[in-house]
Amino acid sequence: MEMLKSTDLTRETASQTAQNEVVLNAAYINGDWVTIEAPAPDTGIDTDNAGSNKTNNHALYDPNSGEVIATTRLCTSAHVAQAVEAADAAFASWSQTAVSERAHYLNAIADSMEQQFDKLVGLSVLNNGKPIEEAKIDVSDAIACYRYYANIIIKQATLSEVLTNEPAVRLLKTYAPVGICALITPWNFPMVTTAWKLAPALAAGCTVLLKPSEVTLLPELMLGNILSEIGLPKGVVNILPGAAEVGAAMTSHPLIDKVSFTGSNVVGEKVMTQAARGIKDISLELGGKSAIVVCANADIDYACDLIIGGIFANAGQICSATSRLLVHQDIAEQLYETLKVKTTSLQIGDGFAADTLMGPLVSEQQLNQVKKYFDIATAEHLDCLTGGELVNGSGYFAMPTVYTDVPTTSQLWKEEVFGPVLVSTTFTDDAEAVRLANDSKFALAATIVSTDETAALEMALQIKAGHIWINEQQIVLPEAGWGGFKQSGIGRELGGDGLSAYQKSKHVLLPY
Repeated sequence: MEMLKSTDLTRETASQTAQNEVVLNAAYINGDWVTIEAPAPDTGIDTDNAGSNKTNNHALYDPNSGEVIATTRLCTSAHVAQAVEAADAAFASWSQTAVSERAHYLNAIADSMEQQFDKLVGLSVLNNGKPIEEAKIDVSDAIACYRYYANIIIKQATLSEVLTNEPAVRLLKTYAPVGICALITPWNFPMVTTAWKLAPALAAGCTVLLKPSEVTLLPELMLGNILSEIGLPKGVVNILPGAAEVGAAMTSHPLIDKVSFTGSNVVGEKVMTQAARGIKDISLELGGKSAIVVCANADIDYACDLIIGGIFANAGQICSATSRLLVHQDIAEQLYETLKVKTTSLQIGDGFAADTLMGPLVSEQQLNQVKKYFDIATAEHLDCLTGGELVNGSGYFAMPTVYTDVPTTSQLWKEEVFGPVLVSTTFTDDAEAVRLANDSKFALAATIVSTDETAALEMALQIKAGHIWINEQQIVLPEAGWGGFKQSGIGRELGGDGLSAYQKSKHVLLPY
């Protein structure tokens, strides 16, 4: 896929976009921006309805400096009720639209994103901290996802005949949208994870409540403007900037038919519990502690490039980050030497700087999370090859870090750090590599580096993971289903599996 080019990406232009075009203090409900009123003054009087209309002022930060770039107000459960009403009213019509019409709107979203490519990239860098090149990939991937589902829904048969052993009857199969969907997306890939959920949901004929992460609202809220611009029918998509209260209200609302959540396992368990009360359809894309296996015959220089891409892209804030390095003992010393040189040469800094290869963590909270694991590594006396500390100065920066000879009992081996922290150990043969790769409660992804493709494919079949790269960076294609095993989640996104997640099959039996 060709990445779109950008021409005007600076902090100043991104700030102007945020000020002039992002609608703050509002939710997008029933096709319009609905103002989120400021909280009433506290009178000290306790009533049955006290706090029901309360909203909190919420700050959005520039991770590069730690400074506030905008303030907004967040939705409450009352806004969820309004949005569900709008989605419910829109469902009867939208679910029956022709697939060509749904494809038209999906392509229109992609067209508008292409036209506003620079603005979306700039807002992502400003609010998320990504280097420009990473943000450009994100926006390009989101556009490709909308186009993919526009294409795939056109090709899906409306009604097909199923072969049976009964000669006197015909069995027909069709697909129906699952219903009203609650989509909850994370902060690490704004616009991308939204597209992964929203595009197939719309293609299937579902109506939607979308809660983007309250951390990275600037790029996400631009979607409301796009939906109004393309004339998407009112109520089909409702965007609710909110925190835990909004998420809980969405997942527990009796009219919500499906919940799709991407985020941490701790929150995922809560979402699953809330959704269980109404027997809702559910998809969960959760944590990872993925392995990258470097075999004895690997090209060491190229292997190090794959290692760095797998753990330091997006400052390690990727669920599929290959944060456990397994290297054959025969090449370990040489690989560590090369990896140290390449890691220490990474340019860390402002995402708007052209030479930045790794930007800041997204928030102070995430910075403190990484610092916690640095402290654990010190307490566990882990061997630090490089890094292991925060960067002095403003912003939320941590050093790209590599620990070697890490025991499998270490917290850093077992737990998802969600930062630029790599742990490593050695193996003696392929069987041990597979065993170590599978030594995790997570099973989302893996990478194998080997010049023997046959052996690498055999290893890939034995490693428990939903997506495996062999001698390749972490490219995620719209055509490839995404999701894991074990505690990495339930269900799949992207590909045909991603569309099926928002559909229910229906069968009709009739005589010949």
